[in-house]
Amino acid sequence: MEEESFKNKEIGEIMNKNFVCIKVDREERPDVDKVYMTFVQATSGGGGWPMSVWLTPDLKPFAGGTYFPPDDRVYRVGFRTVLLRIAEQWKQNKDTLLESSQKIMEALLIQAEIRGQAQESPPPSEEVMGTCFQQLSKSYDEEYGGFSEFPKFPTPVNLNFLFTYWALHRTTPEGARALQMALHTLKMMAYGGIHDHIGQGFHRYSTDQHWHVPHFEKMLYDQGQLAAAYTKAFQISGDEFFADVAGDILLYVSRDLSDQAGGFYSAEDADSYPTATSGEKREGAFCVWTAEEIRALLPDPVEGATEGTTLGDVFMHHYGVKEDGNVSPMKDPHKELKGKNVLIVKSSLELTAARFGLELGRLSALLRESRQRLSAARAQRPRPHLDTKMLASWNGLMISGFALAGATLAKEEYVSRAVQAASFLQRHLFDPTSGRLLRSCYRGKDNTVEQSAVPIQGFLEDYVFVIQALFDLYEASLDQGWLEWALQLQHMQDKLFWDPKGFAYFSSEAGDPSLLFRLKDDQDGAEPSANSVTVTNLLRAACYSGHMEWVEKAGRILAAFSERLLKIPVALPEMARASAAFHHTLKQVVICGDPQGEDTKDLLRCVHSVFCPNKVLMLADGDGAAFLRRQLPFLSSLERRDGKATAYLCSNFACSLPVTSPQELRTMLAPRASGAP
Repeated sequence: MEEESFKNKEIGEIMNKNFVCIKVDREERPDVDKVYMTFVQATSGGGGWPMSVWLTPDLKPFAGGTYFPPDDRVYRVGFRTVLLRIAEQWKQNKDTLLESSQKIMEALLIQAEIRGQAQESPPPSEEVMGTCFQQLSKSYDEEYGGFSEFPKFPTPVNLNFLFTYWALHRTTPEGARALQMALHTLKMMAYGGIHDHIGQGFHRYSTDQHWHVPHFEKMLYDQGQLAAAYTKAFQISGDEFFADVAGDILLYVSRDLSDQAGGFYSAEDADSYPTATSGEKREGAFCVWTAEEIRALLPDPVEGATEGTTLGDVFMHHYGVKEDGNVSPMKDPHKELKGKNVLIVKSSLELTAARFGLELGRLSALLRESRQRLSAARAQRPRPHLDTKMLASWNGLMISGFALAGATLAKEEYVSRAVQAASFLQRHLFDPTSGRLLRSCYRGKDNTVEQSAVPIQGFLEDYVFVIQALFDLYEASLDQGWLEWALQLQHMQDKLFWDPKGFAYFSSEAGDPSLLFRLKDDQDGAEPSANSVTVTNLLRAACYSGHMEWVEKAGRILAAFSERLLKIPVALPEMARASAAFHHTLKQVVICGDPQGEDTKDLLRCVHSVFCPNKVLMLADGDGAAFLRRQLPFLSSLERRDGKATAYLCSNFACSLPVTSPQELRTMLAPRASGAP
């Protein structure tokens, strides 16, 4: 629409003559976006972006829609026509429009309200988890993985739910299926074109069922959540393939989405100039290849392979490259990918090796060499636009990705990168005077970090994802400073967003004159919703602080969303997952020992190697003045046994008998039979 309509002189004149035009960045102001998206969904039966909404001078919407072509088409009215009709109606029937707008707003307010009753209990987690599993199972694509035909989004919230479901039902056929669904989906995504095989990281979604032709945009929130999901897949399966994919994502983010001050940028665009002299950008131009380009880059004959085989032959076979391009015209409506190839792993290493008579190790080395050459060639192309806006919430998701991978894969450099980013948040997106988070900052001139003239205050999701990140970072680094900050932010979140009447948290704070009403997000989509994640945050906060009112708050949230959780939990898989943590009570894994001692490190490695979704980890290192001991007096009664590092498994601050061997600890942590925590 920017190209077709907003840059069109005639349409621009109509807009400027009749309307006050405001462009909203939905990433900066998700609160504004949510209010008007709710209106568009309610009045048109669908939603999405770009979104155009027409408002009265006091900001009430009366017309709206998503994409409009510039001129009338067979099934779509054009943007020019819409503008002229609305301008005419405003002159002729202003009162009717205002009245209709008022009625719509009243109906929306009722529809958007999520509230619990004071005495209501949270729904039973077995029922919620069971229904969610059945609903996901029904929509699962057996052949290619994922949970729809197309377009296909990564949706890590579904995968995390399935991992937890498996952990609670690992001895049952349903548990086995849950794990198979998650691992197969992650494998198919990693083989697919949605995964950038040359430049690393994942594109935003696939336009087809096979994860092949992506929308080429790369979003920070996907990289953060997927790094965590692939890390958990490795933790559960022990398959190095998943660890390699997690490492690949973190390499991409470290190299291409990192600010030198420590923060993470938001996104890379989908389109770019095909060559330095091109006048027009094209979708995917930076990432796609012709067969001719690949042959020219990989002409070397391969010794020991069947006669006449070149490096290009091997690479093209393995990655599904075709002479006339491998993108179906159906998936290329603007003919931007004609004759081009989106790389997709079409064959297993074993089959490719057999096809050319090569050993596996040799084949892997040849493919690695080929990818490096393509990467060097791609570096000469004009890069897509980089969105250097840095958002607190998405930085939180990425910190969690680095922290979880660092702890699980025993990679200190990942933990250090997470620490660097958390320090960045503290420096640039937190106001120590008020104790509040800010929403966004930007890369300015000379690579400095800049803030807008009037900084945007943090929204609920900023607090929730940052708090989650700080808990994850504490478990990876064992620096209690991150815990202390997490608990301070949790108190601030309660103060700014909690709804004492209807329970759960509002997405935005009260008193903003530019907002018509406050909403509570009720869907876990490309990102989990803030209320879903905060249930687990509150349970973790209670474990680290002893403040049991946080457990009560978690229950109140589950009760407020109970109708949705019982009927369509597939819309809230992250909250369904959290309901299990609520009902099973989180286990506190306490390690008593010297942080530098090898015996302590062995026990910590054991904790990090086991997938145990309903636990929190803490190190009691004998420092009586430490923050954790002040919060939790019971820690003082836990001692090392026979001078060795010792582990306790505690629930509601009552602890098991101590163990000193990693094997015994592993047995205590590994999930037991069906339904057990």
